[in-house]
Amino acid sequence: MKRFNQKKFNEFIINQEIIGFFKEPIKLKSGRLSNWYVNWRNAAGDAYLLDKLTDYVIAFTEDLNLKPDCFYGVPEGATKLGVITQYKWAEKQPDYGAGIYSLPMGRAKPKDHGDLKDRYFVGTPKGKTIILEDVTTTGGSLLASLEKLQEMSIQVIACIGLTNRNEIRDDKKSVKETVEERKIPYYALSNAVDLLPEIYRRLSPGKDAAKLVEEYFREYGTEKIELI
Repeated sequence: MKRFNQKKFNEFIINQEIIGFFKEPIKLKSGRLSNWYVNWRNAAGDAYLLDKLTDYVIAFTEDLNLKPDCFYGVPEGATKLGVITQYKWAEKQPDYGAGIYSLPMGRAKPKDHGDLKDRYFVGTPKGKTIILEDVTTTGGSLLASLEKLQEMSIQVIACIGLTNRNEIRDDKKSVKETVEERKIPYYALSNAVDLLPEIYRRLSPGKDAAKLVEEYFREYGTEKIELI
């Protein structure tokens, strides 16, 4: 029986204004200029919303029939998401007890001394691990986390993003393709190409905004979109 409700999750995104439009473009972490945004920061900073969000992540994971020992959030954007999801996931397992489940956090900036695990983590991921990311554009932070965990022989069984911006990288590959080249499946709870038309309809930012977003997807998108 399915637990994750895509329609309700998309409504959650729309109601919390996670995705929207800019009149003036902003420079993304990838260096690209964009007139639309995906920002999970406010939801991750609210206790009630984060509680709901982690429930969605757990339901999504269960529908995929994944059985992790550990969720790990990419620092720093998905740190709280990873910690709260892991706590709630561990607590509902039948063998929940002392010493069974880790509660890891990654350091955005590694310490310059100590054991490798202490330099990069406050609590190390243990067992079958799912990496969580809030937004994937070109996947730089996600891939860096994946490489670090694999360097330490941590078994990563999946990478999951809250929202995939559905963009190609400079090498013309999608984030999904790039992650899966490393023999790790990539999943997303939501996709920009599915959400932007409805958000445009509701917000009515104007034809100029629509044209700029459509041009952006013609250049960077995994597929084209039409808003008008």
